[in-house]
This record gives sequence, C-alpha cells and structure tokens, in this order.
Amino acid sequence: MVFYKYNKMKGYFLAIHHTMPFKKNSSVHNPLPTTPRKMQVVVVQGLTKNARAFLHRRFRLITFISALYILRLSLVGCTCGSGWTAAERDIIGNPIPGTAAISNTAVTGEATPSATTAAPRILRVLTVDNPEDSLVLRMSCSDLTPEMLASPEYTALAGLMVATVTDPSEDGVGIAGPQVGISRRIVAVQRFDKPGEPFEVYPNIRIIATRGDLCPGPEGCLSVPGRRGNVLRSRDIDIRYTLAPAASAAGTPLALRDTVERIQGFTAVIFQHECDHLDGVLYIDKVIPGSLQNRN
Repeated sequence: MVFYKYNKMKGYFLAIHHTMPFKKNSSVHNPLPTTPRKMQVVVVQGLTKNARAFLHRRFRLITFISALYILRLSLVGCTCGSGWTAAERDIIGNPIPGTAAISNTAVTGEATPSATTAAPRILRVLTVDNPEDSLVLRMSCSDLTPEMLASPEYTALAGLMVATVTDPSEDGVGIAGPQVGISRRIVAVQRFDKPGEPFEVYPNIRIIATRGDLCPGPEGCLSVPGRRGNVLRSRDIDIRYTLAPAASAAGTPLALRDTVERIQGFTAVIFQHECDHLDGVLYIDKVIPGSLQNRN
C-alpha cells in the first residue's frame, strides 16, 4: 500500500510504502525494496506537473474521506451537555426544560390513566427474541451523573419507565433501564411493602448486602416473553441508591447523596431481578434447572 504526501517546500512527493514479505514465484513486481513488515519512505522526484497535480488531488481526497470517517465515529457516542447520549435522547424524547425535579426516590405512576387525560407515551421493551435487543440486554450499565439526575431527561425517563411497566400491554412489577434501551443504572419497582403499593424509581442502585437463606420462587420477565421459571433469591437485602430531594425547607437545592435501605419479602426479589438487568444478567441465567416452562 502506498500513501503520498506532497512537500511544497522541496517540490516533491514522499511515497510512504508499506511493504509485505516478497512471495516466491509472485507475478507482481515490487519496484521498491522488499523489507518485510516495515514502512519505507521513498522520495519521488522528477514527476511531471500533471503527475504531481494528480497525486496532490488524490492525497487531499484521502485526507477528506479519513476526516469524515473520524467525524462519524465521534458522533456515534457523542453526549449532549447534560451527559445523555444522542441515542438516549432519541429514546426519551424532548422533555420540556425546567421540569426536572427529583423528589425523594419515587415517581409514582397509575396503571390506568383517567378518562379526561390522554394515555401516556410508553417505551418499547427490548426482548431476547431480537438479536440486536439481546446485545443491549447483555451490557453492563453505567451510573447517572449528577448533571443527568438534574436534567429534564431524567424526570422524563423516570415517568416513561413507570408508564411502560404499568401499561396493560406489559403489566409488570418492575423494569430496568436496559429493557427500554437505556444502559444506565436505573430501575422502577413496585413497592408491595408500602401503603398503596406505589411504583418508585431508583437511580444508581446497587445491592450491597443479602441475608438469610435463598428461597425458590417463580419469575418472569418482560424481556423474555412467554417464559417462566423458578429462581433462588434472598428475601432480605440492603440496597444503595442516589437520593436527591428537590429542595430544602428554605427552598434551596440540596446535594445528591447516597441512601441505604433494607428491603424484605417479595419486593426484595423484584429488586434483585431488576438489578441483575443492570449487570447484563437475565433470570434465565439463574433459573433452577428443569423449571423453565412456557407461560400460558
């Protein structure tokens, strides 16, 4: 392979030739020395004006195409000012600026909207039946930054996750960020251990302790449709997540802080299931052998 670089000061081209090992009985003539696996720089002098112009145009074209390719690669993972990627913003939509407010840990959603309001928009749930979805579901998730938690995108995402999991088409008890295409450590869980059994959203969540024996119990998953199986889970755990009250009594914003909470019973099982999603793990990876079956 040969690359040309024109030296305007000295009036000649540098031909950078990447040589390959010379093959015996090869019908291709290599005009340059055949030092294996090395870069050789050869001064190409005495070229005609037309030849120099042609090589100069070729070099500029290659440079332009290379710049476009580098720009394309940089745009794939580009982030916006709030820390969200362009792909994540496409999923979340365009929330109204100024609506961001993280009140306690909860975003409570109703399964059925009132008759006077339009049905909330829901997100598409990724499933293992789709190969591209499976790649996302198997990814480990990253934390949400303070800027992301203070953005309107976070508030919109929290509401959309609750609307999706409570929609009659899904009717689940929990959902995690990667299930809606957002590879961030965020889950929405129905708190059966609280009055009213509300759905609450937990950013940057991790399970930091488990207690007691593991007990078998049936589990299903929105991302594994039509299947159900028994999994061993703890019924007593500690979780840690980011808590950010909207404001103090004086009305001034309060700083983010981590909170630890003890969860017991069936709600603890839901948290373990959803937190597994954040590490790219599905319940079918932990199912008791022979218990996986089709759901009616």
